[in-house]
Amino acid sequence: MMSGFSAACTELQKGLKMKSRLSFVTAVMIGALTLASPIFAHHGGAIYDTANPITLKGTITDFQFVNPHVQIYFSVKDDKGNIVHWACETVSPGKLIRGTGWSKDVLKAGDEITITLSPAKAGTPVGNLRKIVLPDGRELTPMENAPGY
Repeated sequence: MMSGFSAACTELQKGLKMKSRLSFVTAVMIGALTLASPIFAHHGGAIYDTANPITLKGTITDFQFVNPHVQIYFSVKDDKGNIVHWACETVSPGKLIRGTGWSKDVLKAGDEITITLSPAKAGTPVGNLRKIVLPDGRELTPMENAPGY
């Protein structure tokens, strides 16, 4: 009888180890998916009001031609004369340089620009680039041959 009891205990221990491993694997998978969700959310454009683009005149304060998204920082005077600092993102440098006139030197701090962007729905001074008019009158868009983008 003792050997039957011992065998039952051994089977019970195996079952508990299997459940423990399954729980561990499940916990690791849930953790990985939780950490990965911001990566997937990052590429959504839902934060921008694409149906109501705005056009602003401002002065470049910084231009970062870097991955994963080129960043354009500029200052604009609001209706009350206050300076508002804006941030605008667009696609990667690799996509911009393909015959579109973009380069790492196309914008410099102090350049006066006219920029059309899809503003953040939250009302913060952040946007997604639609078009930029450079000081020399050239127009650049985020995509090759994309008038009216």
